[in-house]
Amino acid sequence: MSSSLWRWTFFFVGLLIFSLGITLCIKGHSLGISPWDVLHVGLYMHFGLTIGTWSIITGLLLVTGTAFATKSWPQIGTWLNMIAIGVFIDIFNWMIPDVSNLVGQIILFIIGVFIMGLGVGVYVSANVGAGPRDSVMLVLVKKTGWSIKRVRTLLEVGVGIVGWLLGGPVGIGTIFVALFLGQIVQLTLPWAQKWLQKCIEKQQVAVPQQ
Repeated sequence: MSSSLWRWTFFFVGLLIFSLGITLCIKGHSLGISPWDVLHVGLYMHFGLTIGTWSIITGLLLVTGTAFATKSWPQIGTWLNMIAIGVFIDIFNWMIPDVSNLVGQIILFIIGVFIMGLGVGVYVSANVGAGPRDSVMLVLVKKTGWSIKRVRTLLEVGVGIVGWLLGGPVGIGTIFVALFLGQIVQLTLPWAQKWLQKCIEKQQVAVPQQ
């Protein structure tokens, strides 16, 4: 495969893994879930549709707002990120059965957080476009001059509060995601970048020199 094809493969595999992690966390909702998913679940509880559909709708609003703010059209990867994650969440939500007991939910939640961290590392390593939420964060950092950490924290707190007001599940798990997901990505991203580079280099070596 060409280097471009390897990047797109890592991108979509990463989105698939990330979406699986999100769904596992949602299945373990007794502990709470990530702030953005609190919003999506809250919207689903109030207005119907599906959790994945609300993920796409909020992503579309964010992408459109970012495009107006920056006066530039987002990369194709941003649009594919927005759509694929919503679709994958709904597929996994349909495939994976609900778990009623607390121990099972705790196990699903913890596994889900680590899988989310792996997925983010894999799809970000492809470097084919930031997700809608990351794009908004970067725009706000540029406009305000604040640090990424400050902007991300304020965004997630604000989104989490709105989702909580809509009835989304907030708990210790929400704090766990906020504290540890970034640290997991800090480990998985370099690992994924290393493997992507190895795949690309192996392909280049395999191509006979003219």
